[in-house]
Amino acid sequence: MNILLIGSGAREHAIAWKLEQSPRVNKIFVAPGNAGTALAATNVDLPFPVSGLYSLVNTLQVSLVIIGPEAPLAEGMADALRAANIPVFGPNKNAAEIESSKAFAKAFMARHNIPTARYASFTDFDAAMRHLESVEYEIVLKASGLAGGKGVILPNSFEEACDALYQIMVAREFGAAGDEVVIEERLRGEEVSVLAFSDGTHVRVMPPAQDHKRLLDGDLGPNTGGMGAYAPVNLPGGLMDKITHSIVQPAIDGLRAEGRPFVGVLYPGLMLTDDGPRVLEFNCRFGDPETEVVLSLLETDLLDVVEACLDGTLDRIEVKWKRGAAACVVLASGGYPGKYATQLPIDGLDCAPGPNATIFHAGTTLKDQRVVTNGGRVLAVTGWGETLGDALDAAYDALRPIRFEGMQFRRDIAQKGLTTP
Repeated sequence: MNILLIGSGAREHAIAWKLEQSPRVNKIFVAPGNAGTALAATNVDLPFPVSGLYSLVNTLQVSLVIIGPEAPLAEGMADALRAANIPVFGPNKNAAEIESSKAFAKAFMARHNIPTARYASFTDFDAAMRHLESVEYEIVLKASGLAGGKGVILPNSFEEACDALYQIMVAREFGAAGDEVVIEERLRGEEVSVLAFSDGTHVRVMPPAQDHKRLLDGDLGPNTGGMGAYAPVNLPGGLMDKITHSIVQPAIDGLRAEGRPFVGVLYPGLMLTDDGPRVLEFNCRFGDPETEVVLSLLETDLLDVVEACLDGTLDRIEVKWKRGAAACVVLASGGYPGKYATQLPIDGLDCAPGPNATIFHAGTTLKDQRVVTNGGRVLAVTGWGETLGDALDAAYDALRPIRFEGMQFRRDIAQKGLTTP
């Protein structure tokens, strides 16, 4: 089987890496890909508009398209492919709205009794300001639309909240994503990502993972797209079943009931509060960097799982996971998540990462046959082992030879996991 994978990040490199292990996969094409996918697969140009994909699929004799990022899903790429009878893994536009509109997602959760924080949505700046003046709990400000994982602001004072609201709605810091703003209660606890395969009716949850959103050690600094992750998170007994049956399955059932059947990967970002798990947000695709660790632990052929989702037979297969743990450390450009330089040479990639580690490329490209930086998050160095400590040792050992100007990374990935009994 030939497969076309849409995307250019470490998530797509990890998906290609896992698919490459399937004996039923012939060729993997990635559009547009990066320097890493150029080595693991074959990069092709991403056609525009979407109608150009039809001829690309035919030319490459592709039997399946997998869409990685949220933006093409929100724009309806899956709809267009399905309309042309091309098998595609990823939800249609109306189902992807559970991520592309935080305002929709919050109202959806209210309709289906899915536990989440108190909130209000606004399209008018003055009305939002009046709400800020009246609210009696700590808040989080969220641009409702897609903002590359950076549209969430946690103000520490009323003045900071007012300034953040102005930046989102008036200064347009996140562009059209800030046309509508969600102001919600700030929850306290540990954050966990629970990714789940879905065929539109059934779900198979993956091992719980924890992302590290803040730039700096100790969970300090600005929010990013994710500086690292580990899996599995050690949760209290019975909690995964509760998350599955009170959050994940009701979301899939609710989307189907509203005429938005969801085929692909759905994952709620959760806060584990003293009152139980609460949904911070829903995402309509594989997470990044969660994918890098979760797929490292997947034992079942990924292609088998994807095909079961497309066929509506996910309940008939057993999705198996390896024992042990996996951890990922993101190497980011200097200045990220703000302005950063690109086209900087990366040294050390020719050093073997070891038997229990691999290097997934994110913001990289080839220039004169050399790998250079091409984004904020550059590489996702991933290790695995019998224990979380083993996985972390494998990841940090693998990144030691790597160098590029301004390189920054966190040195405390998964430390909470090491101290959790």
